[in-house]
Amino acid sequence: MAASASAESSSSPSTSSSFPDTSTKASAYWLIASAVSVFGIVVWGGLTRLTESGLSITEWKPVTGAMPPRNEEDWEYEFAKYRSSPEYARLNPNMNLDEFKKIYFMEWSHRLWGRVIGMSFVIPAVYFVARRRVTKRVAWNLLGIAGLIGLQGFIGWWMVSSGLRDELFSPGALPPRVSQYRLTTHLATAFVCYSWMLLTGLSILRDLRVRADPAAAAKVASTLALPALRPFRLAVMALTALVFTTVLSGALVAGLDAGLIYNEFPMMGSGITPPRAELWDAHYSRKPDQSDLWWRNMLENPSLVQLDHRILATTTFCAVMALFCLSRTGRAGALLPKNVKIGATGVVHLVLLQATLGICTLIYMVPTHLAATHQAGSLALLTGVLVLGHRLRMPKSTLRLIQKYAANGAHRPNLGPRVTLKA
Repeated sequence: MAASASAESSSSPSTSSSFPDTSTKASAYWLIASAVSVFGIVVWGGLTRLTESGLSITEWKPVTGAMPPRNEEDWEYEFAKYRSSPEYARLNPNMNLDEFKKIYFMEWSHRLWGRVIGMSFVIPAVYFVARRRVTKRVAWNLLGIAGLIGLQGFIGWWMVSSGLRDELFSPGALPPRVSQYRLTTHLATAFVCYSWMLLTGLSILRDLRVRADPAAAAKVASTLALPALRPFRLAVMALTALVFTTVLSGALVAGLDAGLIYNEFPMMGSGITPPRAELWDAHYSRKPDQSDLWWRNMLENPSLVQLDHRILATTTFCAVMALFCLSRTGRAGALLPKNVKIGATGVVHLVLLQATLGICTLIYMVPTHLAATHQAGSLALLTGVLVLGHRLRMPKSTLRLIQKYAANGAHRPNLGPRVTLKA
């Protein structure tokens, strides 16, 4: 009877309409592959901005816009719309059709990649949920990610449209560019989408490891639950928030072209910081009482925005080094699992690379290849911190799985009838 009950319970996920207690390995690999694709489009989006290609397509056509112009008449039509934009009038008045095609294809490929990400996520997600290949919790995550992908497409156009409105640019203003606020929102949403995909995929793989060897998982869970590791876990959470904040600061730098001033490090002109009058310039205030002076300068003054990014980046660097020392000393250093220590070392390598890229990007006045690599490095650093935090966390759903499979004596997936129980 015990053997029959075990066999029936093991086959129920595939025959019942209820969700299984663990998702399939295929769904985890698909989520991680989707995250890799989002990583790629973030880098490609940075290249699109750096090559001044993002405003070449002046309309948003989610469906028909998937096809590029197919003949010279279509190309002339698209070029005519671009010639009516502020960017053409102020920045590229001598551009010819061949030059326009180059920037058009950069932006078109970026939008097409976004469509591919959407379709390659939504269709498999529907399949995995309909076929009950994922848990109920993961199914809700897939719904949330799909909604975020759709929102990201809207935010992308909302961002581009800010660079197509001539009334936003006063006489003598800098070359037309998108709103730094909208650019930051667009990048933040992409980073959230990437992180959500990655962590969901990693969580599935962790649950599968629990199912394969609940005894080993229970040992890890008991170690991570020790009170001595709580400060280290909180430090990693704080570091994750700091890295994300630094990323948003970098987006403001990019949106304001603030990397094209003060191209030295660590100095900014004749001092560590620019003059106070330059940092808190009344020019950026829009209220008579100047009550918005401080926050508008922090978000709109290129000099202060760059200084803020330098401070946040330096703080992030020091925080990573302090976390590494914490992982090698004291009770935390003695208790941390080996994979957590390896993760801390990996984050050190990533922050060293990112700091080097940031300084080089600045002193060489934002060359395209360095700036794009620096943006990729920010996402790589966030990835390292997320993976580190994931290795330190054992959610309640995973603990319940450990208890369930440990109680059933499961040591590998799909055990079926157990000879020991039958005997």
